[in-house]
Amino acid sequence: MMKNITHPTGLFDNSARDYKHITAVPLAAAMGAEIQGVDLSNLTDEAFAEIEAALYRHKLIFFRDQTLSFTDHENVTLRFGEFGTDAYTKGVVGHENIQPVIKEATVETKMVFGSGWHTDSAFLDRPPAIAINYGKDMPPYGGDTLFANSVLAYNSLSPAMKKMIDPLKVWMSAKHVVASMQAERKSKKASELGSLELDVDTQKMIEGTYHPLVRTHPVSGEKSLYVDKTYACGIEGMTEEESRPLLDFLSGFATQESFVCRLKWYNNTVIMWDNRICLHQAFNDYDGHRREMYRAVVMGEKPQ
Repeated sequence: MMKNITHPTGLFDNSARDYKHITAVPLAAAMGAEIQGVDLSNLTDEAFAEIEAALYRHKLIFFRDQTLSFTDHENVTLRFGEFGTDAYTKGVVGHENIQPVIKEATVETKMVFGSGWHTDSAFLDRPPAIAINYGKDMPPYGGDTLFANSVLAYNSLSPAMKKMIDPLKVWMSAKHVVASMQAERKSKKASELGSLELDVDTQKMIEGTYHPLVRTHPVSGEKSLYVDKTYACGIEGMTEEESRPLLDFLSGFATQESFVCRLKWYNNTVIMWDNRICLHQAFNDYDGHRREMYRAVVMGEKPQ
């Protein structure tokens, strides 16, 4: 049995469990684990059950040295549930649920897909439950992804703060993202974000949806902060002046360094994260290098 890896707050244990078909190696005290000893293109039911358990435990899991076809990627995703809605992109030809996220070495842009702390497509009525990304061709440096444990963040709040925010609903809207995309398009005179072809209904993205500010995970029962710096634009029943300080505090609190792990990408890395209980962000710090990734998402439930 691996030694316990307990967060300094004592509010989260990221130690690995003993499994029969996989090995989990924790990434940090806050969250995350590498899963070893499995080929995702040839996955048994028994191994998948342990992978799913590890995902809910560690919030983020990743696999090195994997080779996935588009069909393999689809098959792995469908083990978790039906394909979810992707609000930004078209899929690859013949595989509409596998979205390419590619930035060519020659592309210069200030904005890349996934930049800024966020939970994916929070403005949808049913945001994705799980995301599965396959990093096929990664830059020699940069392009890391940060993840933050929003269960740990909620549990670290004071009882008084929890009591105040538990009944609130947050307005999740892509209005700031849409404005940034439009500004980038205007400056580049192109409909691209890096090398990513966009396919969006901006009006629906801006209208967004109200979701619980504190949501309960449908499997683990854990409560988490459902707030971020990208899509959280207001609180139901509050004015902008009232809601903004609270949202700024909560989104900053949730992404503090002690709640975060950092994933270094290498070629042929697959990552899976539970979009309901963690935040993430990517960096645009690899200009001059190509980055080729493919993503798929699992349909989520309406947040409760």
